[in-house]
Amino acid sequence: MEPSNNYVDINKTLWNNKVAHHVSSDFYNMGAFLAGKSSLNPVELELLGDVKGKRILHLQCHFGQDTLSLARMGAEVTGVDFSDVAIDYARKLATDTALNATFICCDLYTLPEHLNETFDIVFTSYGTIGWLPDRDKWAAIVNRFLKPGGQFIFVEFHPVVWMMDDDFQHITYRYFRDEPIIEMTEGTYADREAPIAHQSVSWNFSLSEVMTVLLKQGLEIRHFEELDYASYPCFNGTEEFEPGKFRIKHLGNKIPMMFSLMAEKIQS
Repeated sequence: MEPSNNYVDINKTLWNNKVAHHVSSDFYNMGAFLAGKSSLNPVELELLGDVKGKRILHLQCHFGQDTLSLARMGAEVTGVDFSDVAIDYARKLATDTALNATFICCDLYTLPEHLNETFDIVFTSYGTIGWLPDRDKWAAIVNRFLKPGGQFIFVEFHPVVWMMDDDFQHITYRYFRDEPIIEMTEGTYADREAPIAHQSVSWNFSLSEVMTVLLKQGLEIRHFEELDYASYPCFNGTEEFEPGKFRIKHLGNKIPMMFSLMAEKIQS
C-alpha cells in the first residue's frame, strides 16, 4: 500500500515545525558551529576526503550545517531540502558565517526542474532515505547529477534500527519495505520535550534494495561498511561508549546501527 499523494505535505509540515527547536538545541550545538566547528563526523569525512575545489550536491540538507561545513573545507556546495523553513534558515546561516553555498527548496524528486548541472560528489546522510517511497527514482536523481567519474557518498542509519520500537525492546516493523509507516510524532530527536505532535509518513528499506537501485543506474559500489554504533544520540536509551560514538545501552554492540557506502559513476 502506498500513501496518499499528500505524504510530502505531511512530512514537510513536520520538518518545518522542527527547525526552530533544532536550531536552538544542544544536539546541533549552534554556538560551536558558528565558532568554526565542523558538523561532519569521521565516518563521512573519511569517505569525502579532500573536497577542496570539488563541486558537491548535498541532498536533504536540513538547515545547512553539513552543507556549510563542506563549504568551510573549500568545496563548492549546493544544498537541497523540501522544508522552506529549513532552507530559509540555511541561507541566513550562510550569510551569518560568510560562507558561499547555494540552497534550493524543492521535493527531491523534482530537483531536475530546478537544477541542470553535474557534480563531483553527491552526498546525503543520517535519516534521509526513509522519507522517500520510490528508491528507483531516488537512485536516478543521484545518477542524474553525478558527472562521469563522480562519487555518491551515503551514510545512513541501518535499517535494522527502524525495525525496533522507540525503546528498542521489540521488533515492530518488517525489515523489507512494504507499507508506509504512518505514526504520530511527538517531540524530536534533538529535543524530546519540544511541543511538536504531528503525523509522519516514512518507509523502511533493506540494504539490498539500496544497493540494487544504485547498481541499476550503472553506479559501481566501491565501499560498503556496516557499523555497530551511531554518530548521534538520537535514539532512546543511548550511551556514549567512545567520544562521538553511541549505542543503545541495553543492547551494546549486538545490532548494526549505521552503514556507509560509496558508489562511482563509471566514465564512458
